[in-house]
Amino acid sequence: MEILMSTIMQTLASYMWPLFRVSSMLMVMAVFGANTTPARVRLLLSVAITFAIAPVLPPVENTELFALSAVFISLQQILIGVAMGFVTLLVMQTFVLTGQIIGMQTSLGFASMVDPGSGQQTPVIGNFFLLLTTMIFLAVDGHLTLIRMLVASFETIPVSDSGIAVASYRTLAEFGGYMFGAALTMSISAIVALLLINLSFGVMTRASPQLNIFAIGFPVTMVSGLLILWLTLTPIMAHFDEVWTAAQILLCNLVGLQCRVDGGF
Repeated sequence: MEILMSTIMQTLASYMWPLFRVSSMLMVMAVFGANTTPARVRLLLSVAITFAIAPVLPPVENTELFALSAVFISLQQILIGVAMGFVTLLVMQTFVLTGQIIGMQTSLGFASMVDPGSGQQTPVIGNFFLLLTTMIFLAVDGHLTLIRMLVASFETIPVSDSGIAVASYRTLAEFGGYMFGAALTMSISAIVALLLINLSFGVMTRASPQLNIFAIGFPVTMVSGLLILWLTLTPIMAHFDEVWTAAQILLCNLVGLQCRVDGGF
């Protein structure tokens, strides 16, 4: 009877703790962690992925499910999954921030709608960039790459009470600064172009004070903003590739994988 009970505990542990890591990643990651994705869908995906990968994962050494150590092991699995999913969220928010900056500069920021990811009101240009980036993320199999990294993380960070190193959490926090820098890099051309347009209006107002600059300035700025937005979309794939490569390198550093320069592993 004792042998049977130990076998049951071993089987439960080999499925339960990987389920915690998988489900916590899907809860946070882009696309699947959005408010528009039903919780039941995330749960079914988590269970399906866990049952698919559990037979090939390293065996779990500690099978004491009803001990205090099991709580710390569960928390570590949740932290690993949340950290990996949060990186993809930062990638998406980089382009959302880019759209918000361009929208505010082009006077298109007054048009807002509900962000499907967070449920908050954001400028419509930011939502446009979010939807575009989501399609690119799925087209380049970003979600499959993240699942592959998650499966590989069980080799580098096995199920135990030790998880991601503290220094890696600092690297994750510093990636937020990279997010703002990348968003500014993508929107700097639009900012400079609109600054020149506003400077031209200032010169016109100075040269001809009787000219009603508000009557012609607003529509010209909007039309110019749409043109600048169209030109900004041309290198969107190159920008996404750069940001996604940096995110993959960060993921490799978090879970201790060996990554290539292009972000693959």
